[in-house]
Amino acid sequence: MKHILSLGILASTVLAFASPVLAQTVFVSTQLRPIEEATVVREELLKDVGSVDYVVEEPPQFAVRMEAERQAGKRTVSLVGALHGELSPLADKDTLEPLDDLAKKLAASGMPQSLLDLGKLGKSTQQYIPWMQATYVMAAKKEALQYLPAGADVNALNYDQLIEWGKNMQDATGQPQIGFPAGPKGLMARYFQGYFYPSFTGGVVRTFQSAEAAAGWAKLKALWAYVTPNSTSYDFMQEPLAAGEVMVAWDHIARLKNAISAAPDDYVVFPAPAGPKGRGYMPVVAGLAIPKGAPDKAGAEKVIEHLSMPETQLLTASKVGFFPTLNIKLPPDLDAGVALLAGAVTATQASKDAVISLLPVGLGDKGGEFNKVYMDSFQRIVLQNEPIADVLKAQGATMAKLMTDTKAACWAPDAKSDGPCPVQ
Repeated sequence: MKHILSLGILASTVLAFASPVLAQTVFVSTQLRPIEEATVVREELLKDVGSVDYVVEEPPQFAVRMEAERQAGKRTVSLVGALHGELSPLADKDTLEPLDDLAKKLAASGMPQSLLDLGKLGKSTQQYIPWMQATYVMAAKKEALQYLPAGADVNALNYDQLIEWGKNMQDATGQPQIGFPAGPKGLMARYFQGYFYPSFTGGVVRTFQSAEAAAGWAKLKALWAYVTPNSTSYDFMQEPLAAGEVMVAWDHIARLKNAISAAPDDYVVFPAPAGPKGRGYMPVVAGLAIPKGAPDKAGAEKVIEHLSMPETQLLTASKVGFFPTLNIKLPPDLDAGVALLAGAVTATQASKDAVISLLPVGLGDKGGEFNKVYMDSFQRIVLQNEPIADVLKAQGATMAKLMTDTKAACWAPDAKSDGPCPVQ
């Protein structure tokens, strides 16, 4: 991370972040940030676990806060909840407490070793405890199924079929019926990184300006003819789905949950489409970690144990749509909408042509700039109709510099690299 902070700025930053109630366990999270979700955390998930101050941070601000406290040598935060890739730079700086004892207890409780191994972040000790997991899926109103192309399986769509489906719906209704969360706080960048690029190129960074990428962008332009222009204002797809503005949408499961849970009989939920290289998908693992020097390590451990209990994990799934990291069966009386989402997640993971794309790793506080490369490419190619090759060349140079500056090695599905991930 390349923040250069003077001692004065550092001191004021840490003081600004300090909690006024020092007796509380300060829990800073990049996850479950929307006010409805944060309220569930405070009032239900953390109920009866002691005095916890749950604070939400956007990922870039989280990175700045943790680095400021590290440099100042004064911690106000006792527990952090963040994505795998957001915790990785903290582990690289050796700023996280080893959690091996907790990991052993959770392994005995049914947490898969493969997930726990992810939480080591390449080190010999446990850096974080897997907290919850999710992914992104597509959802459609059942009335949209009548417009599916002949012979198409909604659980095994490809992009050509999605385009034809979009055309059929638009011809029948007079309006584009497909929506994406391409608004200011939407997760459209994850669509490009976890779904679009892996499906068309088999990579994310190495293949950014490849011929396969150019062909994929041409296909996306064809699809966008049947995507509502309002997509550039959508942050969560559950609202336009519930309001009847679109019949088909792609988004994070937690950002589809409210619409589907409110009327589960009205929807089908299914994997994103496949491209020439397979069906790209991005598993999302969030973890809990304790910074070294935490003022309330014992309280933080108590919160981790509480959030890792089977009943709390099931409550998390029911209330906010993130699934357990414990290997436990979802109960038969689970919210019907969450059950639909769970079925789509299982179908995605079980797809024979699945291509797993991990969340970015090693970018530190540059994750926002990485996302911007994809979103700027989208704006220029799809919305502004600039020549694909010219845009990929320019944005590829920006991507290459970002990889060089951060020294970020390649992550799946790109082949491993010895140094910074190359843009080829």
